[in-house]
Amino acid sequence: MATENHPPLGFRVYLIITLAYWAFTLTDGAIHMLVVLHFHHLGFSPLSIAMLFLFYEIFGILTNGVGGWIAARLGLNRTMIIGGFLQVFALGMLAMDPAFLTVNYVMTAMALSGIAKDLNKMSAKAGVKLVTPSGPDAESRLFKWAALLTGSKNSLKGAGFFLGALLLQLLAFQVTLAVLSATLLVVYLFTWWALPAEMGVTKTKAKISQIFSHHRSINLLAAARFFLFGSRDVWFVVGLPVFLQAVVGWNHVEVGSFLALWVVVYGFVQAGAPMLLKKAVPTGPTARNAAFLLAVFPAAIALALQQGYDPAQTLILGLAAFGVLFAINSSIHSYLILAYSDNNKVAMNVGFYYSANAAGRLTGTLLSGWAYQTQGLVGCLYWSCGFILAAALVSMLLPGEKPA
Repeated sequence: MATENHPPLGFRVYLIITLAYWAFTLTDGAIHMLVVLHFHHLGFSPLSIAMLFLFYEIFGILTNGVGGWIAARLGLNRTMIIGGFLQVFALGMLAMDPAFLTVNYVMTAMALSGIAKDLNKMSAKAGVKLVTPSGPDAESRLFKWAALLTGSKNSLKGAGFFLGALLLQLLAFQVTLAVLSATLLVVYLFTWWALPAEMGVTKTKAKISQIFSHHRSINLLAAARFFLFGSRDVWFVVGLPVFLQAVVGWNHVEVGSFLALWVVVYGFVQAGAPMLLKKAVPTGPTARNAAFLLAVFPAAIALALQQGYDPAQTLILGLAAFGVLFAINSSIHSYLILAYSDNNKVAMNVGFYYSANAAGRLTGTLLSGWAYQTQGLVGCLYWSCGFILAAALVSMLLPGEKPA
């Protein structure tokens, strides 16, 4: 526990947290791909498949809101373990006889998976703050460790997309889920044994009213995060894959492989953001400038499509540029939320911050379907640009000095 009376926990615990988070993330990516491909094969419409993930996102918002409060009282290790075991249970639910797999049943399993995912994410990212060694280069190390954890997670989620598709090709749907569930159970039994028992427990018991941050910089950063991740999902979740199939003419495997590759590369860039920025410690102006630069790319892609340029080449090149800039933006935000939080409140602040993140994803997902249906992919891209500009404007209010 890294509080006023205890030193940071060090690299060993950071490694345990990271390895457990990696294992969880592989199953998170796999379960998404498995559900999409399996239920598409059963004849579910795209809208029906999207609805299977509705509770996954809604419960993510709620979990992040109360998860930090729970972690402050019980400890980050316990919330991480609870999240891991919930994912084991959700995978096991989907491994049941196909006769049980009604829409409501699957939505319930995905809701549990959403709770598990956000308990794990909040615990892992807040844990990085607690285990970072103190010293003159502590903030630089915190930026690097947070970027590595976040970036590697996203790369492994992309790998999870591929793993889910591969296992579904080799094994039956139920067998695949049973294998993933059993493997994750072993990982989290080890993590339960290895993590310090009191990691992240606050000295004074947190009150439920403290779920909402009273820190101006954290509130502003959460608002910027809402718009940033809404800007990605407003065209990436529904509009892009449907466009690639309906207009470009790619099949399911080509679309899935392309999106998985994009997520993997995006994660690598995110992990390497400290080297790309060549800046030891980002500040508010760093977030502002990165957001304004990012806003150029969805607008440029939309203009290129309107001018009649080849849609496949335009999207491949545009997505590559957008992914690099978006990854850098995300890494800056992931560092700043930890830098703005003191150790005794990091779980609460991270939970509140990622609740805004989940709300942005949900808003972007729902808006993506409506915008594509009414305005096409070009409309989705202009919405994305607008969301990014909103994030940039909010970021202008962030403090300009190095976080203390």
